[in-house]
Amino acid sequence: PSRSFHGNNRLLTSQIISYYESINQCKKELPEYFNFASDVLDEWARLEKDGRKPANPAFWWVNDEGQEVKWSFEELGSLSRKAANVLSGACGLQRGDRVIAVLPRVPEWWLLNVACMRAGIVLIPGTSQLTAKDISYRLQASKAKCIITSDTLAPAVESVLPGSQFLKSKLIVGQGSRDGWLNLKELL
Repeated sequence: PSRSFHGNNRLLTSQIISYYESINQCKKELPEYFNFASDVLDEWARLEKDGRKPANPAFWWVNDEGQEVKWSFEELGSLSRKAANVLSGACGLQRGDRVIAVLPRVPEWWLLNVACMRAGIVLIPGTSQLTAKDISYRLQASKAKCIITSDTLAPAVESVLPGSQFLKSKLIVGQGSRDGWLNLKELL
């Protein structure tokens, strides 16, 4: 069994493992629909809120300068719902649409992962090390309707966008603004 970050309370890991083992052994029926964001994260947030699960961070990020972002399960759930609404509303995406994210290791990368799971959008992750040729290939092969990148990577990403016939929206993560790009932080 796993322990919490502080080592004094057990997580529900053993219960979750036994639940999935019972599904694998055909003792429980496999759910027709499963969504990690709503079926796991939201459930853990509810258990924390009810006092049946110890409060631990769902997400804890620290950068090289010591800046830190810490979200509870409830905060991650709320933020991911807002981000899913941005993707489906402002970006015009629907279940099954594909999104390419070319981002460095920032909290929004994980937030957008959960938001895509929640909304049924397919996330195609990319690192900041992708070349213009790599990005162009991924855009065409995936038929992605949206691309997400940081304000610092946007100029490099933008250089390959004219050849993308399927792209409908561009979302930027960061403080800056750019013509033709939506800003995630402003929309959240």
